[in-house]
Amino acid sequence: MMVKALRIGSELAGVRVGRRNARRFFPKDITEIELQLDHLRIECGLAPDFWSSQPEIHDPRLSLWLAAKDARATPCRAPIKYRMTPSGKNSFRIEPAVRAIGQRQRRTTRSFPVVRLEPV
Repeated sequence: MMVKALRIGSELAGVRVGRRNARRFFPKDITEIELQLDHLRIECGLAPDFWSSQPEIHDPRLSLWLAAKDARATPCRAPIKYRMTPSGKNSFRIEPAVRAIGQRQRRTTRSFPVVRLEPV
């Protein structure tokens, strides 16, 4: 599943899982999950409103790990996406989502026409 880094103000605060992913991958009877962040394993609690209104995972250690992965200096850009894959019962691995080789990149200069210069 794809998740997004969650910012509160200028600080990274956790990850947003999304309602659909929360219902699909997280049974309602669990209160904690294990996250694998590179070589680090942490246990994070899930809030009671995780499945209804706030499908987010908050933990200070997760926030520090996200900040280390987020090399951008400006907090106003779109949140970084991460891949969160199940790795056991109530256990997930989080890693930055990497663009697949050969996948087309979005064109960022859509409003500007392409100008080709030819030698005179």
